[in-house]
Amino acid sequence: MTTTPFISRKGMTRRRVLGAALAAGAAVPLATGADLAAAKSAPTRLMLPVPTGPHPVGTVPLHLVDRSRPDHIAGPGHFRELMATVWYPARDVQRYPVAPWMPAGALQALLTNAGFGELTPLGPLSAGHVGAPVRRSGRRLPVVVFSHGAHSHQGDHTVMVQELASHGYAAVTVAHQYDTYTEFPNGRIVVPIDDEQAPTLPGDFAADLRFVLDCVEQLAAGRNPDVDHRELPAGLLGSLDPRRMGAFGWSKGGTATASAMLADERIRAGLSLDGPMQMKPPLTGDLDRPFMMMSAEYTRATHPEVAAFWSHLRGWRLNIQAQGAAHISYGDNEALFPQVAKLLGWSKKQLQDVIGTLDPDQAVKIQQAYPLAFFDKHLRHRRGHLLDGPSPAFPAVTFLP
Repeated sequence: MTTTPFISRKGMTRRRVLGAALAAGAAVPLATGADLAAAKSAPTRLMLPVPTGPHPVGTVPLHLVDRSRPDHIAGPGHFRELMATVWYPARDVQRYPVAPWMPAGALQALLTNAGFGELTPLGPLSAGHVGAPVRRSGRRLPVVVFSHGAHSHQGDHTVMVQELASHGYAAVTVAHQYDTYTEFPNGRIVVPIDDEQAPTLPGDFAADLRFVLDCVEQLAAGRNPDVDHRELPAGLLGSLDPRRMGAFGWSKGGTATASAMLADERIRAGLSLDGPMQMKPPLTGDLDRPFMMMSAEYTRATHPEVAAFWSHLRGWRLNIQAQGAAHISYGDNEALFPQVAKLLGWSKKQLQDVIGTLDPDQAVKIQQAYPLAFFDKHLRHRRGHLLDGPSPAFPAVTFLP
């Protein structure tokens, strides 16, 4: 197993607790050796909530190379290389193994560099069954692609991704090379490298998303885009609908979603999870397709780039905010960090310093319900009322004018 150089310790205090593994957004004191020993001996592992949809979930990794984009970091003759994962409604899942939240090698590297290597055995499992056959219902599956945040990983919003898959979507996550933790089929582990050495910008993320859309079109046409030609799950080829594609992303990935949508009309609906909308050059141009923003810290009131992007939305638009949410609240952190806090004996304040004051159970339900309602409305044209205004089921969610 080989590992690319790890990002320098500069700026790593924001990820000291479970480090970048859980994409932490606030500093919390490091655990003691006794804390780590207790966690290691705990008779359990971290758990993700079960998706609420009617379908079991299947998943498969894809090894992709974009030969239109030379990789100047890797050197001459190399091109942009990515790992992606497709999540989908499945059938007959019992014979297929459950996928981990992250590949084991990537999780080990991530936690070790954050000082929490002993927690690696507690890595959660997803609801996805690797290689399970696709559930075919006579109609192709709508597709959503997901872009992670800076120095994060493609599994950091598995709660949302597997929720969408359980409701009949094909969700495709992408690991943005040089700004992520992931593992390639040959065992090679990659982790973020220093931005000063090789900056990976939101525009690079956006280009990755557009390339993944190309790969979705190949799958829809019955062609396998995996460069290793690995066998795909039964029923996947020809099951995706390239006419109903959306995109969403968290933080830097939210900015990339906006950028990709401005450049590519194949994205019929876009969702930003607290994206800062900061790019050089700035995001410009009007957007006439549906776009939704779930705000926490990067609000229109506090960040002019977010307000400027909002002002250029000419189609259906919606901006909601969960009171008490932190930047990392719209993701798996709300499910995982309370368990970590219990294992390591954090106080309530220490936990809230990381995930905010929004009730974690409510936060999980919000991230399961609102993205699904958005894509149901604009990719499936299903009528619902959750996006019409405040709901008594979600008292923390406010609709921003």
